[in-house]
Amino acid sequence: MAKMMSSPPRRAPRPADPCSMVLFGATGDLTQRLVIPALYNLSRTDTLPESFTLIGVARAETTTEAWRNELYQSLQKFVGAAKAEAGPDGVDAAAWRRLADRMVYVPGDLSKPELYETLRGVLDQAASDNGTQGNAIFYLAIAAQLFCTVVKHLCEAKLINPPREADEGPKFWRRVVIEKPFGHSLDSARDLNTRLGRILNEDQIFRIDHFLGKDTVQSIMAFRFGNGLFEPIWNRDRIDHVQITAAETVGVETRGRFYEATGALRDMLPNHLLTLLSMVAMEPPVSFDAANILAKKAEVLAAIPEVKPACAVRGQYGAGEVLGKEARAYRREANVAPDSNVETYVAMRLEVDNWRWAGVPFYLRTGKHLSRRVTEIAIRFKPAPYKPFQDTPVVALRPNWLLLRIAPDEAISLQFEIKRPGPAMDLASVKMDFRYEDWFPKEANVGYETLIYDVMIGDQTLFMRADMVEQTWRIVQPALDGWAEEDANGGAAEMPAYASGGAGPGEAATLLARDGRSWLPIDDAGSGEPA
Repeated sequence: MAKMMSSPPRRAPRPADPCSMVLFGATGDLTQRLVIPALYNLSRTDTLPESFTLIGVARAETTTEAWRNELYQSLQKFVGAAKAEAGPDGVDAAAWRRLADRMVYVPGDLSKPELYETLRGVLDQAASDNGTQGNAIFYLAIAAQLFCTVVKHLCEAKLINPPREADEGPKFWRRVVIEKPFGHSLDSARDLNTRLGRILNEDQIFRIDHFLGKDTVQSIMAFRFGNGLFEPIWNRDRIDHVQITAAETVGVETRGRFYEATGALRDMLPNHLLTLLSMVAMEPPVSFDAANILAKKAEVLAAIPEVKPACAVRGQYGAGEVLGKEARAYRREANVAPDSNVETYVAMRLEVDNWRWAGVPFYLRTGKHLSRRVTEIAIRFKPAPYKPFQDTPVVALRPNWLLLRIAPDEAISLQFEIKRPGPAMDLASVKMDFRYEDWFPKEANVGYETLIYDVMIGDQTLFMRADMVEQTWRIVQPALDGWAEEDANGGAAEMPAYASGGAGPGEAATLLARDGRSWLPIDDAGSGEPA
């Protein structure tokens, strides 16, 4: 492992508040793949509160012991080999026991008031037995159409707003975690925010997105504002354009029913990619607290004009080969209509209409069954003047690229020109690469650890405010409307197709070619060479 040049001692995180977490959807896929592994990792790193209770809620008629056993079996699949003290299955027995001993399962129908009366007793018991002090997180790992139903019942059962003592603040806190999607259109997002806002204060709502829990995402602000080298050139004078890519090799797999109602745009653009854009483009905050950071992100989103339908491209994967394996077309996936017009790929050209970024295009793309899995922000700087080199054997000076890679390997890469050794003025492109795993011990992380911890301490920095959610839907709504109109007029048959294992539809390349630009190739991410 490389040695850091200079660094203060690692700062211990603030202790999380004692609390209970009521996990609605406790037997679901999200719980098994992400929430439980994250809680286990928090236990393993001693970040989970000593006074903690996990209360699982679902319709399944099972017992606490059976629920624990099922989660343990799934944990063995999703948690890698741990430390030396881990058991033969790779799970740290002591860390799991600390979590398992604090689990309670409550079966019930989310639409029935009786369930919430039962929850009141379980929460009171947790406060008495485990010292949770009445603090509670209500985690909605459930279908979006049930969000308001559950919150309404929590309110009617008086489980949301804590009691107050005379002339004092709340005796304890109550917070609600909502999984995406936060609506499926601008109107639905506004309706959801309005209905939640009638019951909850904004500081009680945590709209969670595991994408934002990754170290590289959080490091964007540290990289920008902690280094005097980059901030002076982070503007329209020096930056030519920005590309944000989230490419996946997987298809829809078992999520056909979900994807048929969602599509690539709704699934990825309003949350993941536009949030990354806001972090790249935001102005420096006055301080790094949640209120200031969220205000700066919101300013960026408000400055983005609505996308023009001509600047949005969609596509759907056909048959092909991905990572050496035969892949079938989207329309042949399980629970997908044979004439489906749902997009599995989307590319978009946006601009930020403010003093820092006016005239700088931001290109966003995401898709399934592509040639390589990679999530990255690529920033292309304007080229240096060519005239001093016109007598040298170079056709043109290559542009400088700064690449912030978020997945699968978290890294930062800078490409620039140097002179080759020798008497001639001969230029070559080189890269300086920083990879997290070269400098820091690898830590098990599914992306939710930081976010769940932040909910426990009440820090909303990495979450979306209501106005930010509505702004993201405002930006993309014209594309959704335009595609709906096309489909109503028989446009589904003309939807651009792309072969599984490729780079996406040719129309996406045309989107940049109109501006005289090219995408960085997905199958060689980080090269700095245009497609």
